[in-house]
Amino acid sequence: MNLILLSGGSGTRLWPLSNDIRSKQFIKFFKNDKGEYESMVQRIYRQIKEVDPSSTVTIATSKTQVSAINNQLGEGVGISVEPCRRDTFPAIALATAYLHDVQGVSEDEAVVVCPVDPYVEKPYFEALKRLHDEAEKGEANLVLMGIEPTYPSEKYGYIIPENGDDVSAVSTFKEKPDEKTAAEYISRGALWNGGVFAYKLKYVLDRAHELIDFKDYHDLFAKYDTLTKISFDYAVVEKEKHIQVIRFAGEWKDLGTWNTLTEAMEENSIGEVMMNENCENVHVINELNMPVLCMGLHDVVVSVSPEGVLVSDKDQSSYIKPFVDKIDQQIMFAEKSWGSFRVLDVEDESLTLKVTLNPGHRMNYHSHSARDEVWTVIRGSGRTIVDGAERIVKTGDVITMPVGSRHTVIADTELKLIEVQTGESISVHDKQKYPLFN
Repeated sequence: MNLILLSGGSGTRLWPLSNDIRSKQFIKFFKNDKGEYESMVQRIYRQIKEVDPSSTVTIATSKTQVSAINNQLGEGVGISVEPCRRDTFPAIALATAYLHDVQGVSEDEAVVVCPVDPYVEKPYFEALKRLHDEAEKGEANLVLMGIEPTYPSEKYGYIIPENGDDVSAVSTFKEKPDEKTAAEYISRGALWNGGVFAYKLKYVLDRAHELIDFKDYHDLFAKYDTLTKISFDYAVVEKEKHIQVIRFAGEWKDLGTWNTLTEAMEENSIGEVMMNENCENVHVINELNMPVLCMGLHDVVVSVSPEGVLVSDKDQSSYIKPFVDKIDQQIMFAEKSWGSFRVLDVEDESLTLKVTLNPGHRMNYHSHSARDEVWTVIRGSGRTIVDGAERIVKTGDVITMPVGSRHTVIADTELKLIEVQTGESISVHDKQKYPLFN
């Protein structure tokens, strides 16, 4: 089975744990069978492989998320990188061309597209397999998954099937309604549109060529920033006459807000948290190395990270976005392909970080034109290369990199560093990469 997982968005509704680099799907909220915390993307990738170990998974994402995906899933997963955000139709067209032109998937094969972040169980992935198989038959150009609604929601569009069969032709689509209209749709047998569908590669490639002038994947990638922003629903689904829908009545939750997320959490607290016996329906997530104490709270979510602190009534937490949009802040934590970093201190002409490299990984060989850097090893062992000179380093060693020097660090064990950047202009964009031949 071929799958495209759509991984986009900044997840501002889960501030302060999410940011432009660390979207909600990379935050580790859930425990697996081993008792280890895993993220949404780790959970759904594991579930896919449990149902279909031979499946081919490609994640369509922005370039800012590539490092986090490699960190959490390893280097083996396929990634279709969007050079910039252009909504779901360009993203799906690019990922489809990637499968065909780069991965060599036949245009006659089917692919399933679904979001990376729903909270689902095994029956959902079995339904994805059915969706794939129906698309392979070719009786319809698009096969959608319709979620059996549990209440008249205003958050979703609605699919109205022609009949009540398990697999049915689609009569019409309805945009996100108000609650009263949603109830009317449901009384007519409508299903939630969860953004899950399947098609043969040739179908979307043909639609893409009709709307975009491009030769192949590489040409499409090169001109991606010129494409019109448009959703897959508007560009393709609403214009297609031959569509089927498969009903799905299993567990399916959209964890887009703190309120819905806490409903899926297995425990009330993560991190160093204390609550007294008078707390009711309180969830606390603490990512800092300091205690959080809650007393006498009811129906509240508390989230603490290097980005900030949220204390909110659970219902009110759904309205966080306009407030977070006003915050202009330095990214304080991010996962990279080689490990992670956390900002400890920010001054006008200095930045101090704690850097963790995973064993066997290294940073890019790079230089900076406007800042000096100093690394102090606080745990582990590895090697540094500064202007071509290699040096073995261990706990307590200090490495100095003047402005313009080329440098990298390689972790033999888990390696923790304190990095101090100094200069009149400190910017994430001040970085020149070089090939490393050592």
